[in-house]
Amino acid sequence: MNIAWIAGLPLIAVAVLLARVVARRGRTGMTILAGIGAVLMTGALVLLVAALTARSAGAATGPAAVAAAHAAATTATTTTAAASSATAASSAALFGAAIAVAASTIGAGIAVAYAGAAAMAAMSERPELFGRAMVIVGLAEGIAIYGLIIGIILIGKA
Repeated sequence: MNIAWIAGLPLIAVAVLLARVVARRGRTGMTILAGIGAVLMTGALVLLVAALTARSAGAATGPAAVAAAHAAATTATTTTAAASSATAASSAALFGAAIAVAASTIGAGIAVAYAGAAAMAAMSERPELFGRAMVIVGLAEGIAIYGLIIGIILIGKA
């Protein structure tokens, strides 16, 4: 089982604490956080493009290597092509699951932010609106649950 991601948890905790400290600076802090986010997104896109276009590390580049690769390609069976197609479909399913979960979570966060703020304002004037307000906030949170369900279905297809 691959649990290497656990090593990144302290880094995530430090980043969250740093973001909270910077966010307390008001509008300037939020601008700094938005800039950091833009730089990280650009770096992630550059790494994605580099990973998708990178050649294999052990690939040889001579005429003999090209001839050997051509010979190997001509002797490949249809099962190899089917396995390659299955791998591509599996990768696409996992990528789609990641997009579904990320987009639905971001959307739910925005919806809960606005609905929660409005619910708190309404409850400060009329406390009996607590039940209705929490239903609306729960419906907004349901968006994230729908995305998670779609992600689980796509991972099952992978």
